[in-house]
Amino acid sequence: NPFNPVTNITYTLTHAGDINLEVFNSLGEKVKTIYRGFSQAGDHRIVFDASEFSSGVYFYTLTAGDFSVTKKMLLVK
Repeated sequence: NPFNPVTNITYTLTHAGDINLEVFNSLGEKVKTIYRGFSQAGDHRIVFDASEFSSGVYFYTLTAGDFSVTKKMLLVK
């Protein structure tokens, strides 16, 4: 899933609630909080602009209640 420099992060919530979407570099350091707040149930799309970051592997973690998922992204400039 290489991207340059913008990608879409999509997710589906079965219940409304607070979510936290953060991006980490390959060293595990948090480099950006994309979204923190309330989201309604349903399908969502958040645009992530990584133009301020250098090429490399990044991870995003989406946390919603007790659920958490981490996925890899590859930024190629």
